[in-house]
Amino acid sequence: MFIPLHDTNPLKRIHYQYVTVALMALNVAIYAIFETGWFTPLDEENAAAFAVIPAKLMAGGADQGTVFATGAFMPERFTLVTYMFLHGSWIHLLGNMLFLWVFGDNIEDAMGHLRFIMFFLMCGIFAAVLHSWMNPASELPLIGASGAVAGVIAAYLILHPKVKVWVLALWRIPIRITAAWALGIWIAAQFGNLLFEGEENVAWWAHIGGLLAGAVLILFMRRRGVVLFDKTRGGA
Repeated sequence: MFIPLHDTNPLKRIHYQYVTVALMALNVAIYAIFETGWFTPLDEENAAAFAVIPAKLMAGGADQGTVFATGAFMPERFTLVTYMFLHGSWIHLLGNMLFLWVFGDNIEDAMGHLRFIMFFLMCGIFAAVLHSWMNPASELPLIGASGAVAGVIAAYLILHPKVKVWVLALWRIPIRITAAWALGIWIAAQFGNLLFEGEENVAWWAHIGGLLAGAVLILFMRRRGVVLFDKTRGGA
């Protein structure tokens, strides 16, 4: 896989990506609160209070008494939002925030600040719903912004496939390739891991749900005049 570093795609309609930065800051702040002990450490038991638990959300398949015994007090409809802002490790957090930083600003630019907030949340919500629908008996908490970020990735690919992106290939080799290649490979990997049963602790269906939501929502939520599959390669 690869780590995104930078794209050559300047903003055209907004002065600054305030929402993207705010989302990143909120995710980092919440992670720091749990990690520094300002709040109860984030383990499986208390994560259930803010995480999406498929068995609870789908109201079937699992013993609800077991689910509530984990300490889940947040109404499930609210956990569809709160789960996006919890991360199980700094690597989990860093990966999501890197993708959001590199690609989120241009989606915010294409939609405007308010619509981008709605887009991000809607992608994350659909990701959690699809994950829960495909795993209705699971009592494992779902956390992380990966589904919402996947929506950003899908939208970016649809808007800017020709833009050049700097990435670290194989975690260490810097190369400059088009977004179509970089993000296309990432998307293919999500489906590949789903089909061939990749890491068990990764919610692949949530990634797929976010991708699907992002691909559909960008068609309707972009500003007038924003071109799909723009052939512009970006700046130098």
